[in-house]
Amino acid sequence: MLNSAPKYLHLSPASELPSLEGLRQFKAVVVVEADVLETMMWDVSRWLVDSGCLYALVWGKDSEQWREAIEDASLEAADYEDLPAERQVQVTSHEDDDLDEVFWFAQHRAAHAADLKQTLILHLADVPRRDELEAQFRDA
Repeated sequence: MLNSAPKYLHLSPASELPSLEGLRQFKAVVVVEADVLETMMWDVSRWLVDSGCLYALVWGKDSEQWREAIEDASLEAADYEDLPAERQVQVTSHEDDDLDEVFWFAQHRAAHAADLKQTLILHLADVPRRDELEAQFRDA
């Protein structure tokens, strides 16, 4: 169940990565609508993990590659050591799902994420769609 309104962040393929103020131990819905260089994919993946993302749901272009990059970033952050379950980053790819289904899943079924009160909608696109994506998340 939804605990609070999501935080929306738009990044264009050339954006610098900002500090994620006010977020810690959160889930992220990564909405990829732009072509992103592999180096940016890795930078964003590491940034998400370093910022406290513990559950990531990836939808859009190259979602399976994004899933792998975020998983690898979480392993790298732990120096490839085993982590307790509560510190492991869970990542799911939703390339065949509608975005509405991903938003619904993020709110109602994301196992491991029940205690994560904050959600980030990370929108990688050429043009922001804050109002539309926030409404779509709210209605899911």
